[in-house]
Amino acid sequence: MDIPIEVQLLNDGLKILWADEKQCVYPYKYLRSQCGCASCVEEMTGKKLLNISSIPEDIIIVDYFEVGKYALQFLWSDGHSTGIYPYKILRKMSQTDKSVLCG
Repeated sequence: MDIPIEVQLLNDGLKILWADEKQCVYPYKYLRSQCGCASCVEEMTGKKLLNISSIPEDIIIVDYFEVGKYALQFLWSDGHSTGIYPYKILRKMSQTDKSVLCG
């Protein structure tokens, strides 16, 4: 399982250092748009309910919490806090989405 060694809030995004020493920065607006909670995604159909244009350009993560040993949960500057971001999904984003900057 992919588990972060370090998680850091930067000015422009969330930085994760993975166990294989791959370091990735997830832009805040992108990460907020990927929320999979029931307020942001229709539970039965999987249709996105969150209008991406409604996300403030200056959105940031105010705080974060580990959820067990499998995910992170974020408190966003827009007040949203119900999304859970499994490490497996965050790692997949880093491998498949050009919005996530890795080095």
